[in-house]
Amino acid sequence: MPIYEYRCGSCGFQKEFLQKLSDAPLSTCPECGQESFNKMLTAAGFQLKGSGWYATDFKGCPAKTEAKPESASAPAPACNGCACAGNG
Repeated sequence: MPIYEYRCGSCGFQKEFLQKLSDAPLSTCPECGQESFNKMLTAAGFQLKGSGWYATDFKGCPAKTEAKPESASAPAPACNGCACAGNG
């Protein structure tokens, strides 16, 4: 489900709301009650649930072992040259 950010044009109250794509946009400010609560244009936010690739992948590279002088410039085999190996 997407997370939308809203701001009130009257009082300036700002808050994020978790809404379905099919939900109607909010228009009433929960703080002041005015009909000037508008959705802001922000970076897309979403919430992932359950177990999937995001829970196990891309959390970072495995811990480094002590580097040997001859392999100091080469990335660790399991890291594939990512930033945690000092190559990014």
